[in-house]
Amino acid sequence: MPSLAAIREQGHSARLRALLAGAAEVAASQPGGEVWLFGSLARGDWDACSDVDLLAIAPNQQLADALADALLGARLGDDVLALSQERWKQLRSGDDPYWQAIGRDALRLDQP
Repeated sequence: MPSLAAIREQGHSARLRALLAGAAEVAASQPGGEVWLFGSLARGDWDACSDVDLLAIAPNQQLADALADALLGARLGDDVLALSQERWKQLRSGDDPYWQAIGRDALRLDQP
């Protein structure tokens, strides 16, 4: 799995560069918001047809929904899942292989 620094360095597409630049800005507009990239872009096995999968994480579900709406409104993600911080912790540490993989591969975008 590539690091966030490696993805920034490669920056193969304008869309990916816009995603990296915009995630921190959108997250900063939402109290306690976090933006995580998951899926093929986070794993480093994307291709020209790959979509942008994001997690919008916030202290509660209402704030997470608002963050997801802001990410979609800014056209930063194709699929945006909104989760409270508590639910994100539960899912990524649970027994479901789908969420275990997301938790393992996800990259937080709103941090330097």
